[in-house]
Amino acid sequence: MCTVRRMLMTAALAGAGLLGVAGPAVADTATPSPSASTEAAPTEAGTSFRTATAIKSGQPATADASTGDYLYWVLPVDAGQRATVKATVTLPTAARHGAATWQLDVYDGLRRRQPCKYGAPTKAAAQDAGSVELTCTLRTVRAWAEPWANDPLPGSYYVRLTVVDLPQEDLGLPVHAKVEAGTADQGGSQAVDGTLAAPLVPGAGTATPQSDGATPSPRPAAMAEPDGGWSSGWWSDRWLWTAAGGLLAALGGIAGYSVTRGSGRPSRVPPGA
Repeated sequence: MCTVRRMLMTAALAGAGLLGVAGPAVADTATPSPSASTEAAPTEAGTSFRTATAIKSGQPATADASTGDYLYWVLPVDAGQRATVKATVTLPTAARHGAATWQLDVYDGLRRRQPCKYGAPTKAAAQDAGSVELTCTLRTVRAWAEPWANDPLPGSYYVRLTVVDLPQEDLGLPVHAKVEAGTADQGGSQAVDGTLAAPLVPGAGTATPQSDGATPSPRPAAMAEPDGGWSSGWWSDRWLWTAAGGLLAALGGIAGYSVTRGSGRPSRVPPGA
């Protein structure tokens, strides 16, 4: 029994060690990227998908615009990550004629509008409100999905901020917008089999031929990658959970065999038989 007890203790410690390695991969909150804080924060926003201003996870971006403008930013989101976008609009101090409704939309690399799992992407600001805050937490990005599904896939994600309802007289009033997006790794519990051949970013499926000696065209801003590059899609901490389960099952089987086999000789049989 001492041998069995030692084997079970070894199995428990081994499983705890493997699961301890896998545990930190799951994050509940989005953490800013270290490199994003060292770069200059963008102070302008694009006016369309093609001119969207590139930002990184954890990097704040600001823009001065007029009420009624469409403001666009774009950031990379990889497989297994959940993105949260926050926007704060500082409203004009001039007298306004009524309430205004602001909306935050997020589109994936195929320009499909992705629904928010959490947050308040649409909010009305009272006539005397000084600012309005919007949030949108997307579903976890999947490495691969069926062609008919609307699952979020790795690639560029476009953030659009605009006013959708306000008195006609308030169009054109100056506003100040601040947007920040963060990503959190969700771990192997969200992993799926299969992966895309390439992330959904502008120009990923096209090639522009160039003559000999031609200077390569600059890379579009929307082609930014996550820190460390795009993941391969096959590795996740789910492998550690699988290994831990297999190890515990093997040790449990050995322990069960040791308990049930007995001494090898029934007690009722005389020693000299």
